[in-house]
Amino acid sequence: MSIKAIFDERQLLHAPEHYFRRGVNIPHPEQAERAILIRDMLVRNAFPVEKPRDFGDAPIKAVHDPDYVDFWKDAYERWQKEAPGQAMVPNCHPGPRRGRPSSTIFGQLGWWTTDTSFPITEGTWQAIYWSAQTALETAERVKAGSRMVYGLCRPPGHHALSNASNGFCAFNNAAIAAQSLRGRFGKVAVLDIDTHTGNGTLDIFYERSDVFVCSLHTDPDLYPTYYLGYPDERGEGEGEGATLNLCLKPGSDTETILGRFQEGLAAIRAFGAEAIVISLGFDMAADDPLSEVKLTGDGFAAMARGIVGLGLPTALIQEGGYLGPSLANNAEIFLTACREALAKEAA
Repeated sequence: MSIKAIFDERQLLHAPEHYFRRGVNIPHPEQAERAILIRDMLVRNAFPVEKPRDFGDAPIKAVHDPDYVDFWKDAYERWQKEAPGQAMVPNCHPGPRRGRPSSTIFGQLGWWTTDTSFPITEGTWQAIYWSAQTALETAERVKAGSRMVYGLCRPPGHHALSNASNGFCAFNNAAIAAQSLRGRFGKVAVLDIDTHTGNGTLDIFYERSDVFVCSLHTDPDLYPTYYLGYPDERGEGEGEGATLNLCLKPGSDTETILGRFQEGLAAIRAFGAEAIVISLGFDMAADDPLSEVKLTGDGFAAMARGIVGLGLPTALIQEGGYLGPSLANNAEIFLTACREALAKEAA
């Protein structure tokens, strides 16, 4: 069984150069080359790659504040009129949102000051718009009956809140896909297997009972994105019990990671999900430049088989995975394992 991939070249237009990390201005790790490496791997391995349709901004506004979405459309041009040639990085923020301070100075500094991780560039609007359209096309194909579709979304999205960018994310592609799937399926799950907390997705669905969000990630007390993603955070109001955070200690090996992953699969089955969105990060790899855990290629393959084993219509939405040596290889391992498992399922 073939897995189709969705991708639009305009997603490559976002071009951040630097960001501040632990007091140092460093080269930005979220580069277009990430998507190019994965796209080229798809072509080499005969995964069909197709372009998304344009669904407009209404499905994005179904998840995000409409004024927030509109802000991005001409933000770069407005900035250039006021501060031509200067890096478009914020220096003022409102008070904190849901969560708690980290115990580290790095987390506390971020809590009280700013997130400068998403510099806006000339091509940012096009890139984030078509990244969202890629997620929507992925969800639409699943709604139409495809068993599994892969959305090569770039920039990623799972840190984006309903009304704020966070991390390397502006529009929450996984949340947009999940909301779209709710148009057909009564209960939808989001399983986030990026090494960072899916804090934006958690926040967006925190008070809803129709979307179960399970995030498997490195302990946010010690590791970005810090403030949300602790085990005792289980949702609020109608959404109480529809959030599950599975935390990993820095240095966790493949066996430990897969053990926690199986807890997530069991919880999704218990929820009774009818379809699932996977926030797919390859940054748990031991050689990823942002990783503090040690997932192997075999571990990614085991995750792929476990996801297929849920037997659910599945939208794979690309999140992290940076320019470490194994990025394209891990993507190949994961998607090939999915394809092989689906072929066995269909036999």
